[in-house]
Amino acid sequence: MAEVLLEHHDSVAVITINDPDRRNALTIDLSQQLADRVEEAEKSANALIVTGAPPAFCAGADLTQLGSSKDEGLKRIYQGFLAVANATIPTIAAVNGAAVGAGLNLALAADVRVAGPKARFDARFLQLGIHPGGGMTWMLQRLTNPQTATAMTLLGQILDADEAVRLGLAYAKAEDPLALAEELAKAAAEAPAELVRTIKATMRLTDAMHDHAEAVEAELRPQVASIDTPEFAARLAAMKARISGR
Repeated sequence: MAEVLLEHHDSVAVITINDPDRRNALTIDLSQQLADRVEEAEKSANALIVTGAPPAFCAGADLTQLGSSKDEGLKRIYQGFLAVANATIPTIAAVNGAAVGAGLNLALAADVRVAGPKARFDARFLQLGIHPGGGMTWMLQRLTNPQTATAMTLLGQILDADEAVRLGLAYAKAEDPLALAEELAKAAAEAPAELVRTIKATMRLTDAMHDHAEAVEAELRPQVASIDTPEFAARLAAMKARISGR
């Protein structure tokens, strides 16, 4: 049965699109499930990993539904990866296979991408005779550069794991991308939950700024607030104890 699974590993949530026979293609139902699982994860986790059941990460939108979709139908297909894009906790895409079309959008929507040896990043919209959607052109140009984005979107270029890392589309390549994603998520998982969310919100805010002084001011109030928390006091005391015990 096609479904989106949610597991919790301590404070790390792992979401898996589980429809391997159809290479995890996003139907409207699966996209709704994905959005629901992201919402559930945000309630209790400090970090979120998204992956697909092998052999693919996500082969894009279901072509039958895509072909009959208009404005509202397309937005319902978008809702899953947009939920990842708008998540308040750090997100990592463990790209274990092909990420095609809307599946590429899902990978792009995450804060960090880890690519497995079989990862493929494939826009595919042009080859299908359809205009890109879901903000793909914006995300791709921001994460790589206009030349790479053009080569992928208009010239049909597909990036493998090594090329994705070289061009900045992926953070790292790993034999087991899910294992590396879980390792990367540990720092956020072990940190105070409110601090994790506040830092991510601040990074989104400062990303749109062009002035260092403006960023300093944006960070000042949340930094002061974090200094006044019991979590900071406890961690500071523990660090002092370690230092004095050397």
